[in-house]
Amino acid sequence: MRFPTSVADHPTVRRAVRRLDDLGDPRLGRTLVRCLDDTLARTVRPMPDGTAFVVTGDIPAMWLRDSSTQLMPYLALAPGHPGLQELLLAVLRRQFAQIARDPYANAFNAEPSGRAHDPADLCDDPWVWERKYEVDSLAFPLLLAHRFWVATGRTDHVAGALRAARAALGVWRTEQDHEHRSPYRFRRADGPPSDTLPNDGRGTPVAPTGMTWSGFRPSDDACHHGYNVPANLCAAAALDGAAALARHVRDAELAEDAAELAAELRAATARHGTVRHTEHGLVYAYEVDGRGGALLMDDANMPSLLSLPLVADVPATDPVYLATRRFALSPANPTWYRGAAAEGIGSPHTPEGHIWPIALAVQGLTGTDEAERVAALRTLLATDAGTGQMHESFHKDDPSRFTRAWFSWANAMYAELALDVADLGTRPLWDATR
Repeated sequence: MRFPTSVADHPTVRRAVRRLDDLGDPRLGRTLVRCLDDTLARTVRPMPDGTAFVVTGDIPAMWLRDSSTQLMPYLALAPGHPGLQELLLAVLRRQFAQIARDPYANAFNAEPSGRAHDPADLCDDPWVWERKYEVDSLAFPLLLAHRFWVATGRTDHVAGALRAARAALGVWRTEQDHEHRSPYRFRRADGPPSDTLPNDGRGTPVAPTGMTWSGFRPSDDACHHGYNVPANLCAAAALDGAAALARHVRDAELAEDAAELAAELRAATARHGTVRHTEHGLVYAYEVDGRGGALLMDDANMPSLLSLPLVADVPATDPVYLATRRFALSPANPTWYRGAAAEGIGSPHTPEGHIWPIALAVQGLTGTDEAERVAALRTLLATDAGTGQMHESFHKDDPSRFTRAWFSWANAMYAELALDVADLGTRPLWDATR
């Protein structure tokens, strides 16, 4: 079937626009429609096999993480809309096939073209655009699969989701003992140090903790320490969803395996992934190595520490999360910036002093104050440099200095926040933390 290319006339979208208009700025609703329609019209490519390929925007590849987050806002619109449901199913089927092809890859081509971010990378699979192993690349499709089931009740995708869950379980179990069991290596000769792994492609040394290792962060930058804390908690939430799907189809063995690993990851993160900050108390570190090393920062890319209530089922009222949130949104976090245009979290992936719209949206979505959510939405609108689109990042003093003119993930996060402000988002369906 043909996938929808616009949701401007969707009843939920129309209601959201009316409620946003009540805030006194018609651009809020217009930008919601523009962001939702841009993803459908410009990033989705129907494929001959009935799946759908989704580019990130100005890069012609499909990231497992990005394509999941790009589609998340449509869960609010999918009930009663067969076209959107079929689109979501088509994307999920594509993701499951990509995971089956290579569970260590993070981004793929639409065809076996051999195109790559760097043709010299250690990967000769013509389907793979990039093979930077990131825990979240496996977690996000599982999150999307579970939330699609909750939102629509459909189970067409469950068999594929459970095959992907088994693949993720295998990799995450292996990477609990990265030093001795992992076959994964990544080396890139050209580019900054953040684009390759040291130690002959193995990464910096780690000791077993019960957490699962990741070579790269959600930003696609190399991990400084091998255990990324928000990614581990996100993986645990993804496993919870996989366990629920497995129980639904009476796959008791997979449900037990997924629940067991989820519990291990949470326990190990609580033990090894928290540190005591002199000002903020007990907080989550961003990365640890099991050898005493810990990195105190946050990154705008999800899963981030700030986003734990959204992607990891951590309650927004949890004391450790609240302390971590205060740290992340303060000068104690080296990636937090305050300027003439805005204040918020950036990333080592982009220039110093640049704030990410994704992080501003996450700040609004994780805030317990309605005024904070509305303020975040207005800030996003005020920092789009008049383009009507969200960008990867913008300079804290001058939003006209931005990176990536077309970044669909950021557009999706604006839509998520706008729908949430209008009380029409999907999170009440699946998020028990609010």
